[in-house]
Amino acid sequence: MWRDPGISADSFYEIRPECTDVPISRFKIKAGKTLSARKWHSAFTSEGYLDIGKTLPRIYLSAPGNSSLLEKHKGVHPSIRGEVWEFLLGCFDPVSTFEQRDEIRHRRRIQYATLKEECRQLFPLIGSGRFVTAPVVTEDGQPIQDPLVLKETNSAKGLDVLYQANNNHIRMVAANSLRQVTDKIVVQWMLTLHQIGLDVVRTDRTLVFYEKQENLSKLWDILAVYAWIDKDVGYGQGMCDLCSPMIILLDDEADAFWCFERLMRRLFLMICALEFVKRGNFRCTENSVGVSSQLSDLASVTQVIDPKLHKHLEHLGGGDYLFAFRMLMVLFRREFSFCDSLYLWEMMWALEYDPDLFLVYEMPESVGSSKGKTKSISQCGKYEREILKSRSKNAAQAPLPISVFLVASVLKDKSAKLLHEARGLDDVVKILNELTGNLDAKKACNGALKLHKKYMKKAKKS
Repeated sequence: MWRDPGISADSFYEIRPECTDVPISRFKIKAGKTLSARKWHSAFTSEGYLDIGKTLPRIYLSAPGNSSLLEKHKGVHPSIRGEVWEFLLGCFDPVSTFEQRDEIRHRRRIQYATLKEECRQLFPLIGSGRFVTAPVVTEDGQPIQDPLVLKETNSAKGLDVLYQANNNHIRMVAANSLRQVTDKIVVQWMLTLHQIGLDVVRTDRTLVFYEKQENLSKLWDILAVYAWIDKDVGYGQGMCDLCSPMIILLDDEADAFWCFERLMRRLFLMICALEFVKRGNFRCTENSVGVSSQLSDLASVTQVIDPKLHKHLEHLGGGDYLFAFRMLMVLFRREFSFCDSLYLWEMMWALEYDPDLFLVYEMPESVGSSKGKTKSISQCGKYEREILKSRSKNAAQAPLPISVFLVASVLKDKSAKLLHEARGLDDVVKILNELTGNLDAKKACNGALKLHKKYMKKAKKS
C-alpha cells in the first residue's frame, strides 16, 4: 500500500547554503494528517467563531480517540502556523467574530506603534532599521560616543549624525540628542540595548531569513520595546530564541510583538483555577534563579519516576538540576532542530490549551472574579483536561507544566548512559549537549505524557 512520504518542513524555512551541518527536521507535512489551511478555515463559522475543542485534536493527533495519543500527530502546516499560534497563545478568543478580531488587531497595532515611538524618543535608533551591538551609555547614564554605535560625520553645525535609509529617504538623527540620562529606569533599559543586539546577530543565523538587515532590526525593535514595557523582567538571554519564530511566521511586526508578549506571559503565568498568578522563567532575583521552581519540580518528578537516577545526580552534586536550565529557559530551542522546536511548541500549547487564556491576558483584574466560573472542559487541551480532573480530586496540588515532564522524559531516555558514564557534572552536561539538534519532538512529547500519568499515580500513592 502506497504511503505519502510527506514534505519536509525544512523546505519552508530556507537554510543558508554554506550551513551544511544543520540538523534535519523529522517533521513531515502529510496530506490528510497535517492541519492544513483548508481544515483550519473550515473550523470557523460564517461569523468567525472557532470551534477550538475540535481543532485542538487536529493539532496533536489525527483523530479523536486514537489509542496512541501522538502517534499520528503531524503538526500545523507552516502556511497557517502564525495565525494558529495566535489562538493557541491566547491572542484571540475563539468565541469572537472576524470583525471583533479585526478591531482587536487594529487596536494592538496602534498600541505597539505608540510604545515604539515612546522608545524612539528615548533612543533614536528604535524603528530606524538599524540596531546597536556596542554600549550606548555608561552605568551612570553618560552617552558613549563609540564609532560602532554612532557614525560620525562632519556636518555644518558640527553635530554627529546617523544616516539611515527609510523608504528611499535619508533621515538624520542627531547623536547629540543622547545627553546624560539621569532616570535610573531609562539607564537600565539603555544598558540592555547592545546586549539585545549581540544576541540578535547570533539568533538563527543559519536561516536565509536573517540575511536581511530589516528582519534583524525587527527582532531588535520588538525585544527593545518589550524590555521597556516589562521592567520587572527587562531582557534576558534566550528571549531572542523565543521571539525569532514570531518574526518569521507573522508578517506584521506589531502582530509578532503581541504574539511574543503572550508567549512571555504564558511562561510567567501558572494558573491554578484562576486563583493565583506566579512569575516564571525570566524573572531573576538575588535569591532565586528564574526557573528555580521548575527545576525543583523536575527534581521531584525524577525522584518519583527514576529514584536511582535522581540519587546518582544528587551524588554528583547535580541535585539542583541546573544542568537542565537551558532546556526550560528557552523551551528546547537548542535541543531540537528549528522546525522540530516549532512542532514541539504547538504540540505543547495545544495539549495545555486553556480557553480562559484570552480572558486572563486581556482582563487580568477578572482573575479573581472568575473564581466561580465553570470552564468548558471540552474546549481544553488533553493535558489541561487531565490537570483539571486531577485538581478536582486534590485542589491543593498545583499543576506542573508539560515542559517539566518533557525534560524528565529526556533524562529518563538517557538514564542508562547517565548512570554508567557520568562521573561528574561535566559529564552530565556533555551527555545532554550531545542531544542538541538530535531529539525527536514527537517521541519526547509522547514520553512526557506517559511520565505524567506515571508520576500522578505514584504521587497519589505516596
